Amino acid sequence: MELKGRQIVKAAPATLWKMLMDTDTLSKIIPGITKLEKTGQHSYASVLELKLGPFSISFEGDAQMEDIADQKGFTLKMQQNSNVGKADSVMKIGLAPGNSNETEVMFDGNVKITGILGSMGDGVLSTAANAITKQFFANLDRELAGQRSVS
Repeated sequence: MELKGRQIVKAAPATLWKMLMDTDTLSKIIPGITKLEKTGQHSYASVLELKLGPFSISFEGDAQMEDIADQKGFTLKMQQNSNVGKADSVMKIGLAPGNSNETEVMFDGNVKITGILGSMGDGVLSTAANAITKQFFANLDRELAGQRSVS
């Protein structure tokens, strides 16, 4: 399944970059994350709990950031396992300065889902992926708003 899109975020690239590189912030903005633990310089162990269609699924796995270009982007590779399937993804994340104090976030990648989970069909999985993407950006906006109110 392909995931691709763009979103304008009301934050400077440096602010957004700092958030995306911070484990505590990531654990707040990635939908369904119940555990995100740094295991290396750019690697993490994670537990992700999601509702896909009628199923509540707990995934455990690893994530690695590669091709890191400071304040410009990175590639995120994830391998997640559950009792109903496996999800492997590679996502390129890009940041581009926008108007004053804005950043355009671009994402382009693929998710390969196998097992019982993979048999749910692209319609259910695409709907879930779109909902997760929207929730990620809503969580990011909320976290940014909280930082602005503290400043």
